[in-house]
Amino acid sequence: MTQDYSQYPRHLVAVDCIIFGFDGENLKILLVQRNFEPKMGEWSLMGGFIGNEETSDEAAHRVLNTLTGLENIYLEQLNSYTEIDREPTARIMSISYYTLINVEKNIQINEKYSAKWFDLQDFPTLIFDHNEMVKDAVLRLRRRASTRPIGFELLPKKFTMKDLQNLYEAIFNEKYDKRNFISKINALDILVKTEEKDMTSSKKGSFLYRFDEKKYNKKIAEGFMFKI
Repeated sequence: MTQDYSQYPRHLVAVDCIIFGFDGENLKILLVQRNFEPKMGEWSLMGGFIGNEETSDEAAHRVLNTLTGLENIYLEQLNSYTEIDREPTARIMSISYYTLINVEKNIQINEKYSAKWFDLQDFPTLIFDHNEMVKDAVLRLRRRASTRPIGFELLPKKFTMKDLQNLYEAIFNEKYDKRNFISKINALDILVKTEEKDMTSSKKGSFLYRFDEKKYNKKIAEGFMFKI
């Protein structure tokens, strides 16, 4: 006999995406300005409801694509938020995801959502529990950066060692000794030094590097502890 679930309450389930980007110096977060009530005109994460025919992962990818036009982007499920009064209009539970993208990529921001990049150290107060989601995402990102290589998704294909150091300093909100940082990175053996140089930083220029994808993925699979 099929179980009758009609006696149980039904709730709305949504996804919210914390979208991190890196511009070469600072870690950014992409926010949208609400164009409907409640909280119309205020800033929030990009989100949407999970459709009847999709998983939460599929919904998160759809939401991200709707805003940025990007596909096949790294997304990681973060947490669930189920406080009874987290939204005033209905009982809405949310599953959060965070993603890492290079802001220099060909991102076509959907003008419908009045989206804007903000510095992660200086962004407006968000609606509902979205600030909590961002805080949780930053902690997860820092843990990930301590236990696996970070940069494939946030840096251009070729980058300087300074670019990589800037990224780690932005993630951890700390300054590192240049020689110590380079020594730690080289010990990971995941970079390939090219013959090309970035001539914008100095007359002498800085060598460009790229990730060795095979070694990079092996490090991710094995795990490690990366401490500056």
